Amino acid sequence: MKKIVNGALVSMMLAGAPLAAQAEKLAVVDMGTVFQQIPQREQMTNALKAEFGDRMAEVQKMQDDLKGMMEKQQRDAALMTEAQKTELGRKMEQTKADLQLKGKALDEDLRRRQGEEQNKLLVKVQKAINDIAKQDQYDMVLQRGAVIYVKPEADISNKVVEALSKGQ
Repeated sequence: MKKIVNGALVSMMLAGAPLAAQAEKLAVVDMGTVFQQIPQREQMTNALKAEFGDRMAEVQKMQDDLKGMMEKQQRDAALMTEAQKTELGRKMEQTKADLQLKGKALDEDLRRRQGEEQNKLLVKVQKAINDIAKQDQYDMVLQRGAVIYVKPEADISNKVVEALSKGQ
């Protein structure tokens, strides 16, 4: 019985030997770090600011106007007539409604455009990762968060940032 068990163990070890001999070359990439460091991110941010800057300024002005009206209401309430209080209250409510409508539309449009631009960047990042993996002959590239430990030399995040910085 002991010979059968030993024979089975030797057979399993020999069968697993070719797999161990063909260890895969692995790398990891920290996508968060890559997205924070690539110059295209700042370009994207500036393009979105230029595209939405006027609308952002309009919403900010409405917020400032509303704040000013609220301060005036608190400060001058004792001196105002009922008609003035009513007028100011209506104006504040209208400004609030306009602010909510324009603010919500701005948020939705900005979020949509950020998603579009980030998807464009993701395609570039993915291409850079694929190119580096082929060039350095990696069998697999994993997201950094998916592994508990990795040797620093297996992290290709800086190579990806460098490739994207050159390519701009």
